[in-house]
Amino acid sequence: MKIKQDFPHRVREIENQWITLADGTRLAARIWLPKNAEAAPVPAILEYLPYRKRDGTAARDELTHPWLAGHGYACVRVDMRGNGESDGLMEDEYAPQEQADALEVIDWIAAQPWCSGKLGMMGISWGASTACNWPRSDPNRSRRSSPCAPPTTATPTISTTRAATCCWRIWAGRRPC
Repeated sequence: MKIKQDFPHRVREIENQWITLADGTRLAARIWLPKNAEAAPVPAILEYLPYRKRDGTAARDELTHPWLAGHGYACVRVDMRGNGESDGLMEDEYAPQEQADALEVIDWIAAQPWCSGKLGMMGISWGASTACNWPRSDPNRSRRSSPCAPPTTATPTISTTRAATCCWRIWAGRRPC
């Protein structure tokens, strides 16, 4: 299979970035950025999962996130508290702590020099549920977009990518795919 690497923007990858939460817990993130994002900030897409960025979703991440970054979005893939390389202990599925951590991650992303302040979330399975719960739990949601979350693992990666891109194009006021 040939993987397309020719994108409108060159991509820079940060293999591991620590995001320190208010309680001192560090979450591990992998970030893909358009090379010029610090000079010209871009919208960000967060994928927040318990599935270990280093191995659990690595193959899919290698296709999806560089493609989105190559088309002008910062992509941030974060291991949830107590999962993968992140510190801490996961309390339960979809626990209030999970949503609180996600909001801190969103605020961290919005404060980065490469982020325009526009954010969205995407995901499949658990990630989709987290993305769908985000707007209800976010007290500052007026400055953020709606989540884009294909809800099934049966969706092939390229379709997930296209679905996310179409949602982002609509959100940005552009013609849909």
